[in-house]
Amino acid sequence: QVQLVESGGGLVQTGGSLRLSCAASGRTFSSYAMGWFRQSPGKEREFVTAISYSGSSTYYADSVKGRFTISRDNAKNTVYLQMNSLKPEDTAVYYCAAYSERYYSPSNYPNYWGQGTHVTVSS
Repeated sequence: QVQLVESGGGLVQTGGSLRLSCAASGRTFSSYAMGWFRQSPGKEREFVTAISYSGSSTYYADSVKGRFTISRDNAKNTVYLQMNSLKPEDTAVYYCAAYSERYYSPSNYPNYWGQGTHVTVSS
């Protein structure tokens, strides 16, 4: 069983920054792609970004490209999401996700989810 624990959410003003972390346990972290999703009230959960097992490939939703950066530290079993130039529309619960593939593909779906961390961007 894979456990994912997010941290780093909070309240930030428009234009500010936050860094989310996701600590993973329960399997060989470095063998699988990881991702972040988010869900705003009344909306479906949406893909934000993903990173390949080695960190060599990253993928971003158009809405966050150029502002968010995903990275991973396989020695620490942790994936990060650096969020800059935050906007009110980034307000959501952010979920860490683990895949069973080495690389992300839009046709892949995560097998494991964290409990989520709240991010609120005030205008």
